[in-house]
Amino acid sequence: MHLRRTGTNEVAERIGVADEALLVLRDGTVFRGRAFGHRGEAVGEVVFNTAMTGYQEILTDPSYKGQIVTMTYPHIGNYGTNAEDVESPRPHLEGFVVREVSRSPSNFRATAALEDYLRGHRVVGIEGIDTRALTTRLRERGAMDAMIASSPDGKSLDVERLKQSAAAAPSLVGRDLVREVTRRETSPWVEGYSNPLVADLLEPVGRGLRVVVVDYGVKANILRSLVASGFEVIVVPGESTAASVLAHDPDGVLLSNGPGDPEPLTYAIDCAKGILDREVPLFGICLGHQILSLALGAKIYKMKFGHHGANQPVRNERTGRVEITSQNHGFAANAKTLDPDEVEVTHVNLNDQTLEGLRHKRLPAFSVQFHPEASPGPHDSLYLFREFAELIQRVKR
Repeated sequence: MHLRRTGTNEVAERIGVADEALLVLRDGTVFRGRAFGHRGEAVGEVVFNTAMTGYQEILTDPSYKGQIVTMTYPHIGNYGTNAEDVESPRPHLEGFVVREVSRSPSNFRATAALEDYLRGHRVVGIEGIDTRALTTRLRERGAMDAMIASSPDGKSLDVERLKQSAAAAPSLVGRDLVREVTRRETSPWVEGYSNPLVADLLEPVGRGLRVVVVDYGVKANILRSLVASGFEVIVVPGESTAASVLAHDPDGVLLSNGPGDPEPLTYAIDCAKGILDREVPLFGICLGHQILSLALGAKIYKMKFGHHGANQPVRNERTGRVEITSQNHGFAANAKTLDPDEVEVTHVNLNDQTLEGLRHKRLPAFSVQFHPEASPGPHDSLYLFREFAELIQRVKR
């Protein structure tokens, strides 16, 4: 592909109408590129992810519901796709933006090319734009709603109509996206890691302990990490009440990750409060951290462009150790609104000083904003699954 630079865009030369794709931001900015994956239109909030690998886990992470994801690493699709490296059965993001997609994947585990995978799951993609310019714009102006479009019938795209649609796109603020990604039925989870290199990093310290996971959009590798840590795992729908969760007689409860704004999730906040009242050990991850924060009286705010990537530095305030973490969130809890007599701040983001972890001083509850299971990302924070088991064991004694 021969490229020429045109302002904030890099547009592939000689792109026919049938291959043209547009990314139109709410502020009217238009990026022109080449379509890949499914041909059609999608609307969502555009965010950027700084991970160099793990695009299949990103595609299938339910936390990206309602969003169009831009990868800052320029070459995506090198190792294809397979049936193992997924966080849920299908992609949940609305669209995918890359600088250049690899059409000749090379990996012994690959079963399909990235483009074929996106086409099979009807995910609209665009390549060939200047993703650096797009990321800079999002950093300066904040994550913003957009339309991503390509023509399924070879007709020219109506730029003005797309601008109007982008301007009218619904905000993530105030929307309950959990109901769109959570499971509908309660079920056990028994699958651990197939890769022994990961499984060997976790000790079976949770043997004999039952954990109920409330599924707000849980990543499969959180569940695998719990199994590898020895826990018996039961997964329940996100709309479960405290009474229905406690009916499983859990030794501990995990509030999972998930998409969007936590404030509309009154059922989840009430569930967390009910579990706290019973003093059952509670562990929150990502959205689960925000839900626990709300249950403890914190205020939530929308971040300018959020944290999305596998390289976020976080300081553990209890040890002074810096952990490189995997993160995916656009909302955060305000640490200043927590009662310091009741809640201890345990982790802080070193880039922007945002709250990354907390622990209740009296009740058996703690949470982190980042992903201890990573996937993709470093394994600096896997110790939190051991700490969860140790917390449960202390309560049981």
